[in-house]
Amino acid sequence: MLKKLRVRRHPATSAPGFTATNVQAWPFMVLLAIVLVALVAVGIYLDWDTRVLAGVAVLIGLVSGLFVWLVGVIGLVPLIGPIIVKVLSFSFIWLLNAMGYLVSYVAIRRGYSRDVLTYRGLTMALLVGIVIGYIVAQFI
Repeated sequence: MLKKLRVRRHPATSAPGFTATNVQAWPFMVLLAIVLVALVAVGIYLDWDTRVLAGVAVLIGLVSGLFVWLVGVIGLVPLIGPIIVKVLSFSFIWLLNAMGYLVSYVAIRRGYSRDVLTYRGLTMALLVGIVIGYIVAQFI
């Protein structure tokens, strides 16, 4: 008995991110980004609850794949784009930022809000310094 041979396809053509409909989806993504920015601007102008507004923006961005698309667009910029994408995806920066939020939450609850501002400013300076140092090191 002969078995039927399966047709093998190239992995890139069968991947969900590279279908013809997704490649031509950029007008929808640009429109979605504009609508999301407008929604946030209107929400800030009308003084909506910022936690709800941020949650809705993050939910829309994650469900639609808008954040991934924006990182992909940033990655298309020659020379500097892939470096920015690498830096944004460093787990160290994510971990440092998460720890900063946790410590800030506890400190604000205990009444150290002025110290939290100083701490967050120093943390941002450290992160910007790491990013600039990484970018300069890539060009040397």
